[in-house]
Amino acid sequence: MMYLIDHFSDFQLACIGSFILHESIFFLSGIPFIYLERRGYLSKYKIQTKNNTPAAQERCIMHLLLYHFCVNLPVMIFSYPVFKFMGMRSSLPLPSWKVVLTQIIFYFVLEDFVFYWGHRILHTKWLYQHVHSIHHEYATPFGLTSEYAHPAEILFLGFATIIGPAITGPHLATLWLWMVLRVLETVEAHCGYHFPWSPSNFLPLYGGSDFHDYHHRLLYTKSGNYSSTFVYMDWIFGTDKGYRTLKALKGSKIEAESKEMQ
Repeated sequence: MMYLIDHFSDFQLACIGSFILHESIFFLSGIPFIYLERRGYLSKYKIQTKNNTPAAQERCIMHLLLYHFCVNLPVMIFSYPVFKFMGMRSSLPLPSWKVVLTQIIFYFVLEDFVFYWGHRILHTKWLYQHVHSIHHEYATPFGLTSEYAHPAEILFLGFATIIGPAITGPHLATLWLWMVLRVLETVEAHCGYHFPWSPSNFLPLYGGSDFHDYHHRLLYTKSGNYSSTFVYMDWIFGTDKGYRTLKALKGSKIEAESKEMQ
């Protein structure tokens, strides 16, 4: 961190540095799922049997590069004065782990709340047809489809991700940590695989790939599961009833089959 502080300005680190970090984490974590799908590796953990064609995957990547350079990067540049005004800094000393942990928890809670309502609004008829349907072109999602969306949606739901840091004006290191965690979470939620080591198997209230894959499989009027990271908003407002019913039916079927085998 010291080297970066000595050789680059706050603007360069917050804008260009953040963009490079985002692209690196996003593509490095998302591309392996394309490889798994094409080669058929670990297929027993794949949630859907359907696969995307190489052409569809490549189209997604080309659109993402266009959106990232033409939407994400300008947003980072133009939002810099707001973050700076609210107290964001890159200088030493680094914040204590207690401050970092408190801010990250606050970001997740706030992002979940804002994202949930924004996502529900995008599933109203007009907004879905003209905006959100772009994201749902991939009914069988893979990691990189997490950020495949209409430019208006990128701005609309992206607000949920940046509002927390914009309010608190964190240290740049905290902002980068939040960015990394958020990217890894959304890629995992769209990866199309549910592994024994998936976070949803260990973290209470965490949605994950199985929870969000259900959202992509159903029609926009019946999908539910609008939450971002954690599932409590869907549970509170009853928008996960279809998913929970399906899980219960699958559980009963597996139990019945195991009894027959005994």
